[in-house]
Order: sequence, then structure tokens, then C-alpha cells
Amino acid sequence: MLKRYDVLCIGSAVVDHFLTIQERMEDVRLGDKILVKHVEVHSGGGATNSAAALSKLGLKVKMLTKMGQDKEADFIVKEMKSYHVKNISLHHSKKATDFSTLINSSKEKDRIIYAYKGSSNDLTIRDFKKSQLKARWIYLASLMGKSLQTAKEIAKFAREKRINLLFNPSLYLAEKGKTFLREILKATTILVLNKEEAQALLKSKSSDYKLLLLKLQKLGPEIVVITNGAKELYAYHQGEIYSALPPNVKVVHSAGSGDSFTSGLLAGMIKKYSFEDSLRLGLVNSISVIQHIGTKNKLLTEKEAKELMNKYKIKVKKIQVK
Repeated sequence: MLKRYDVLCIGSAVVDHFLTIQERMEDVRLGDKILVKHVEVHSGGGATNSAAALSKLGLKVKMLTKMGQDKEADFIVKEMKSYHVKNISLHHSKKATDFSTLINSSKEKDRIIYAYKGSSNDLTIRDFKKSQLKARWIYLASLMGKSLQTAKEIAKFAREKRINLLFNPSLYLAEKGKTFLREILKATTILVLNKEEAQALLKSKSSDYKLLLLKLQKLGPEIVVITNGAKELYAYHQGEIYSALPPNVKVVHSAGSGDSFTSGLLAGMIKKYSFEDSLRLGLVNSISVIQHIGTKNKLLTEKEAKELMNKYKIKVKKIQVK
């Protein structure tokens, strides 16, 4: 019998190339040749980011992602080995492993991402055994192409077997709407998304967080969290609405902030933290990552996270639902 583990992280695996330029983005014109001041290469993608973060926080983790048979896949496998995370996919894709270039200016906090989606769109139900899905939790990040249909099958299996599911859709997946994602949402225990994704999923322009939370919760999830960058986040849990403001820190690069927050939140829930402390754990993990380049750079151990939670003393407030 396969040893049961805490979390199976499903999503993409990417090789991220981080380029830092000195020019402001708005000053760059077509045809310009821009000198790059700094280059770093790291693995990224929803599956690897969440798996690394959860493993660093002391959980037993595996990942399920489809990669190509190339040096990029070798790079990802080697990096994930350092986090004690194995990929359970039985096959490689004929397509190239996902690849992205992230360009940010040293004078601005945001970035431009050029992303190639190849092998991660190629995951099918033949790439794993259903027995391998029997983790305590499934962390489902964004998938597209053939892989999205596979994600729906996995969500259906999780619901049938009463496996807890965390769903963290990206904007391009949220834009498909609640009807398209109905089966996944019905199986979801925790839904985490940012404000723009929440509005896209509901096809709503409303900024009323209570309205957004309650509408999302009615679609199936027990817990809903809506983040908003450096602004206050809001959450629904057991009939209560919570808010929390992330600590103000210097942002070096924002890539990976969502995955590190969501993983910290989930780790807190699995480790039986209070919901308030689970939010705090997610927030300190996120602010650690955004102070460095790379989606996994300076992910926290549980001990480090507790130290930062004590340092920042993040206030989590309960808000009247009505």
C-alpha cells in the first residue's frame, strides 16, 4: 500500500528566467536593445511553487505535473529534489517543458511575463494512477488545455473520495467563469484567488468583498480567501468574515507571492493552527518571498514563520457578515 502523504500539488512546472533592467517599462520602445543588469534562473509554476513551500513548512508532499524530455525538465527535477519533492507523473510530454521570461525594472515594483505553455497542458488521466491521488489534501493550481479536463476528473475523484481540495485558479482560468468551473468548485474545500480573479470568476465588477465572498462560497467552497496585493485581504470561514493587512515590506519581485501565501495558509490549516494564525502564516511566507528574486527564494520553515509572526503581530479582524 502506498504511504499516504499530506498534499499532492497539481499544476504547471516552469523554468523561470528573471531579467532585471534599469529602464522604466514605459521608456522601452520597439526596436530598442536593452542591457540586462541581472539574471537569475529558478523553477516556477503552481505545482513546484506550492510543493516546495509546503515541504519547507514540514509537510510530506508530492507533485503531479507534465514535463518534456529536455534539460529544462532535468533542471526542475534537480531543484525539487532539494525540497524532497518527487513528481508522480508516469510520462513525459512530446512538447517542450514550460518556459517563461520575467522582466522587471529596478525602478518599478511590477513586471512583464512572457510565458510559454507546452508540456503542462498535456496532462491526461493516463499519466498517473488514481491510488496516487489519495493524499490528505490536493492543491490544484491552474491548468489549461488537455490538463484542464484532467483537473476536472481529479476534482470529481476528490469529491467522491472526500479528499480535501484547495483550488487556486489564475486569471485566465477564472475568466472561464463559474459555470465552466462548476465541477471543480463543487469539490473545493478552500478557494484562494485575488480580487481581479474573484471578479472574473463571478463576471462581476463589484468591489464589495462581502458580496464576492458570499457569492463564491455558495458555489461550493467551505472557505474563500480573496487577496489584493499589498492591500487588505478578506476571507470567509465558518460563517465569519475576516480581514488582514499584509505587513509593509520592500518588494523586490512579486512573482510567487500568491503561491507562497496560499501554501502557508494551507500548511496552517493542516497543522491545526487557528484560522487567524493560518492567514498570518500565509502572509509572512509571502512577504519573505517578495523580498527576493525567485518564486521559492527564501520560503520559510515553520520555525522561521513563527518568528516572523511574532515580529509582525499581524492583526486579523472579524467583520459582521450582515
